[in-house]
Amino acid sequence: MGSKHTKRYTVEFKRDAFALVDSTGKTVTAVGRELGISPESLRGWYRRAKTDQGEGRPGELTTAEREELKRLRRQNAEQAKTIEVLRKAAVFFAKESDR
Repeated sequence: MGSKHTKRYTVEFKRDAFALVDSTGKTVTAVGRELGISPESLRGWYRRAKTDQGEGRPGELTTAEREELKRLRRQNAEQAKTIEVLRKAAVFFAKESDR
């Protein structure tokens, strides 16, 4: 069974690991093994960093864009709930005024 706790790495560590891949010319898997981290984790960090630098695949969102999208979706959900409450209130008061 796996660990109950996910190991967290600092932004600096991730940046250094990414830079090591670029500067040494070694594969992501080789650098991951040297640093004792999952090659899949390092590959994800590398891909995300490349995207943030404008070198990602076409249409791929940067970290800032992903965070903004997440914020906007949360805001949209809150507004939808508010609209639903107001709609129900309008129906209620319309029925009350008909009496």
